[in-house]
Amino acid sequence: MRNATLKAVLCSFALGVCALAADSATNDKSIAHVLSRVAFGPATADQERIRTIGITRYIDEQLHPERLADAGMEARLTGLQTLRMTSREIAEQFEIPQLQARAAKKRAALANPGNQEDKAANDQPNPEEQRRANQVVIELSEQKLLRAAYSERQLQEVLVDFWFNHFNVDARKGPAKFLLTEYEREAIRPHVLGKFRDLLEATAKSPAMLFYLDNWMSADPNGPHADARDAAPRYRPLRQGRVGDRAVTMPQQLERLRAQGKNAPKGLNENYGRELMELHTLGVDGGYTQQDVTEVARAFTGWTIQNPRLGGGYRFDARLHDPGPKLVLGHVIKAGGGESDGEQVLDILAHHPATARFIATALTRRFVGDAPPPALVEKAAARFRQTDGDLREVTRTILTSPEFLAPAAYGTKVKTPLEFVVSAIRATNAQVDNAQPLVRVMRDLGMPLYFCQPPTGYKDTADAWVNTGALVSRMNFALDLASGKLRGIAVPSLEARAASLVDELGESTRSTVAQATSEPQRVALTLGSPEFQRR
Repeated sequence: MRNATLKAVLCSFALGVCALAADSATNDKSIAHVLSRVAFGPATADQERIRTIGITRYIDEQLHPERLADAGMEARLTGLQTLRMTSREIAEQFEIPQLQARAAKKRAALANPGNQEDKAANDQPNPEEQRRANQVVIELSEQKLLRAAYSERQLQEVLVDFWFNHFNVDARKGPAKFLLTEYEREAIRPHVLGKFRDLLEATAKSPAMLFYLDNWMSADPNGPHADARDAAPRYRPLRQGRVGDRAVTMPQQLERLRAQGKNAPKGLNENYGRELMELHTLGVDGGYTQQDVTEVARAFTGWTIQNPRLGGGYRFDARLHDPGPKLVLGHVIKAGGGESDGEQVLDILAHHPATARFIATALTRRFVGDAPPPALVEKAAARFRQTDGDLREVTRTILTSPEFLAPAAYGTKVKTPLEFVVSAIRATNAQVDNAQPLVRVMRDLGMPLYFCQPPTGYKDTADAWVNTGALVSRMNFALDLASGKLRGIAVPSLEARAASLVDELGESTRSTVAQATSEPQRVALTLGSPEFQRR
């Protein structure tokens, strides 16, 4: 299948993905539509559930995941030990040994400066160290894929992915990979159907976000302020391969690092203030100015981390904070407010009309279409304002709207690689005993989980994912899945699944699938079809 003929088929399919139009609705199609948006694609059990209770009740159930038993999920995640660890525990077991090993290599190189062979060996990364360091993100990626494929709480998993992407943090930046497990578990997951203001503060105070957007390094250029001595945290730096053999106050630590020319807070950093308004709340056209960015950055000085390399938590350090008055979007923040300066900014932004519109637009784009219907966006924004940013009610407004349920919305969204891979697992009833091959597939499809570099996160619109090369990669995955070439992943009753999938295809695609010479090819062509690329 991996030849010129396959590429010709994929070229045809690529055109089909772009041109496929929704046809008249049937009950089964409406069920498939709901499961393609509220969930990560149709699965047999969910289809039967909706046939029994109806779409309205299913959506209401999904809006209350706390009421849904999901005991089977815990069993699937049992072997992923890092999921339940704190950032400090992860640092102690994974990062600190890595730092100590690197330090030992450097000391050895200094002790033998003339030995070029040893120097070359020391410059090479240790495979075991790399494997250990990568384990945390690999397990986090495995749990995302497993939850998306098998959790009864499908909407919650869709929203955890959506909001993590909205408040994106890249695992490649420094110690961020060791902070992400707690970030998703504590800052994102508990708040996806709660109040937006709570979600906003949880991300603002997360060490992962503080490190990723550099706010932990942001300080009043006129500080540190000695008159806030009592508020200074105690730091235990890593010295000579040991964790914290004595306490050093933050200003002393800063002065030492500066004297050594090392990376330490030297002044105001506007990265978080800018992205907070542009990407997290108001949107690029939300009415803020560069002066607002500076004032917001000033408000968040002192929001820092106690020892990020040791998995430390959020800490407000008054010595680094700019105590002067600020003016943010026309709101005066009085001098001397300390930590509350940043909290006031979060209040201002969470209740700003532009934020309601920006969040409503993003959610409507995810659930309804790449060009969100303006009337529905306004309705969702109004609900945001009426409920003080209640994300459950905003999401309910969208999922119960005529625009969401209309046949015209069917198949109008192109699946991201994550949606494609998981929907293929669900559609084929595949049994995943080892999700690591799927983690590698996500990388090969151009969407490595937790490794999106820009703070914008991955795009969820068609232009980012529709091209012939990407579809060839998707077809290759489909063929490997159907052929049993992914270790630890099996598709039961292949012939029956192929037959049921073909029923959902158009005549042109059916004709192409009919040319398959084996059941694995038939399933692969079905999963690679224009219809299956859409949701």
